[in-house]
Amino acid sequence: MKFFNVKTVPETHDIIREHFQATKKPITVALSNALGMVLAEEIISPETVPPFARSTVDGYTVKAKDTYGASESLPGFLDITGKIEMGKAADKLLQEGQAQYIPTGGMLPPGADSVVMVEHVEELGDLLNVYRQVAPGENVIQAGEDVQAGDVVLRAGRRLRPQDLGVLSAIGITEVSVFPRPVVGILSTGDEIVPPDKKELSPGEIRDINGITISAAARAYGATVIDAGIVKDEYDEFFTRAKELFEKVDLLLLSGGSSVGTRDFTVHVLEALGEPGILVHGVAVKPGKPTILAKAQGKPVLGLPGHPASAMIIFDLFAIPVLRQLEGLSTPAIDHRLSVRIARNIPSAVGRTDYVRVKLENRENELWAIPVFGKSGLITTMAESDGMVEIPASKEGILEGEFVRVKLFV
Repeated sequence: MKFFNVKTVPETHDIIREHFQATKKPITVALSNALGMVLAEEIISPETVPPFARSTVDGYTVKAKDTYGASESLPGFLDITGKIEMGKAADKLLQEGQAQYIPTGGMLPPGADSVVMVEHVEELGDLLNVYRQVAPGENVIQAGEDVQAGDVVLRAGRRLRPQDLGVLSAIGITEVSVFPRPVVGILSTGDEIVPPDKKELSPGEIRDINGITISAAARAYGATVIDAGIVKDEYDEFFTRAKELFEKVDLLLLSGGSSVGTRDFTVHVLEALGEPGILVHGVAVKPGKPTILAKAQGKPVLGLPGHPASAMIIFDLFAIPVLRQLEGLSTPAIDHRLSVRIARNIPSAVGRTDYVRVKLENRENELWAIPVFGKSGLITTMAESDGMVEIPASKEGILEGEFVRVKLFV
């Protein structure tokens, strides 16, 4: 066993990028079901949006030059020659000195180039008093201002957000080609682990935490999850259960059994699942050093530490990058970290990346990160935390009052 021949966090990320990519063929789904899925094709608009010039306000459509010089003390006067209706063509030509009422979203008639808001006019029968001048194009969305026919509106490899679906809807696309959501299988290991619903614990037993937390984390990411429950530290049963689950999923997560204990069979099981086998066994990170990354028959397998806090942090650090690769995401991960001050000195060992759990506190309208210390086996340290701070491997620690970046937990 080549344990403690550890990789750094960046080295592990490089290995993930090198070995894993989208392997499933794209599928076509209805736009209403595409939220959060990764686009598998470039989208080119077949049409112009909007197809006509529209008003952005309730008001009167005019020729801008007819309003020049208009003010509260010296209004302009225009003839009202019509009313534009929503959802209908505006085909009555607007002449000089004329105005037509137009609702928000209404189509500008030929000859019009701007709209005066209703707040700045007064209607007196067929006469319109204008109390404010407007510029050409004011309060108007021009035809094609949003999208031009032939524009690339969305590129492949993009995770679809609500606003992206709105763009597709605007250009009349109701189905899209996307990569399927990855299927994640989770198997908890350990003779001491029992299901959470066991009411009375025997001496030495612990309820399974990772099965719940990691399943929830995978679902929060957007994956489909198969929770295969718990398996004892017995090789034949462990391998059989892992093999069965492996065949059904895109990413296999094994919780526990990644340390050097004599009854830990994770490494042997991973080697037996297929070539090339173990890629990483041990990462220079705290918590979570006994992390295993393997590749079997083209699929990724990640051995998570058994301690709950470690397992959640390692899932965030490595399982999510694996999932991004499997989904075909081409856009870089967005850094959502907050810049805040740290509330106390925290030492760290050079050569190891430390992840410190913190909770946020507002002090005189400034956010501070308060370290939440505790062993990685304590799940309450995660529940009490809002996020985590990374101390790079090159640093010996961070000083009280120093600005740090907090990666928020979901």
